[in-house]
Amino acid sequence: MKFSFYHNNINVLDLEKSVEFYQKALGLTVTKETEASDGSFKLIFMGDNTTPHLLELTWLRDMDRPYNLGDNESHLAMYSDDMEASLAYHKEMDCVCFENPDMGIYFINDPDGYWIEICPA
Repeated sequence: MKFSFYHNNINVLDLEKSVEFYQKALGLTVTKETEASDGSFKLIFMGDNTTPHLLELTWLRDMDRPYNLGDNESHLAMYSDDMEASLAYHKEMDCVCFENPDMGIYFINDPDGYWIEICPA
């Protein structure tokens, strides 16, 4: 038996805003969309067009409050082939929430407050 990564899911309050953020900040593209027949949820899968791993954004119609992200220790991580340019771009977007120059990494946060670690390739 063998298992392979398929996707990670995060729940979002504003699906369009989140899709726009992941497209602009990380260059992800929509690969698949699913909507419940009763309109109770929508799923958007986004990929980097390099790896098979996907990010699933889930919108729930009946969610009426921000999601509890705990201590925000769970996070996504992405490689960048140009850390200097990436950091400058994300600072311009005003989404950098933490920098660790000693480790050579930084974090950005999405519209719902999820952290994404940016690592050197």
